[in-house]
Amino acid sequence: MSELSKSQQTLLQAIERLKLAMGMTPTVKEIADELSIKPPSVHEALKRLEEKGYIRRTPRKARSLEVIKPRTPAKTQMVAVPIIGTVAAGTPILAMENHVGDVMVPQDIVRGTCFALKVQGDSMIDVDIFEGDYVVVKQQPIAENNDIVVAMIDDSATVKRLYISDDHIELRPENKNLQPIQVGAGDELRIIGKVLHVCSQSSPVMTKQESDSHEHIQP
Repeated sequence: MSELSKSQQTLLQAIERLKLAMGMTPTVKEIADELSIKPPSVHEALKRLEEKGYIRRTPRKARSLEVIKPRTPAKTQMVAVPIIGTVAAGTPILAMENHVGDVMVPQDIVRGTCFALKVQGDSMIDVDIFEGDYVVVKQQPIAENNDIVVAMIDDSATVKRLYISDDHIELRPENKNLQPIQVGAGDELRIIGKVLHVCSQSSPVMTKQESDSHEHIQP
């Protein structure tokens, strides 16, 4: 593989940093925002990285960027985030707030009070959130437009992308075959938290018994 210029090293490290933080491959826009440059510049730089063999992409496929040769150390401090139940990525279902174990995540990701929920359903598959994955959620009562959130509608919880306009609110799936959930005036909507990270089904998980003797990131 050819050596990278300083700007190319910065780009590759930004891709790795965003992937670690989000738990999924960043988009061109997300990379551009991270580096405060224009998306066309990112497109051109990614092309150069691909030519040099540092990344691989699948044409016309969202979030398909794959780092072949990392530039940052793979080893990182892991911490335990409590799994408190299940959340739907489809039809909303009740999230059972019961500590059943812990999922191990990179320490850099955790901010504030966090918890994890196991995903059910397929409504978020276009952003690589699949059934059986764990979403790591920062507990907070508010969120911004376009955030991926865990929200309660009446007594049911779901993970969706939040869309806010002047006249209505939607909880949008990331699955082109599904329709958004319209939040009506009579619906009781409550934001539980913002999704910070996604852990795949293969991520290390401790049972409740194993976690009792482990130091946790929060009560």
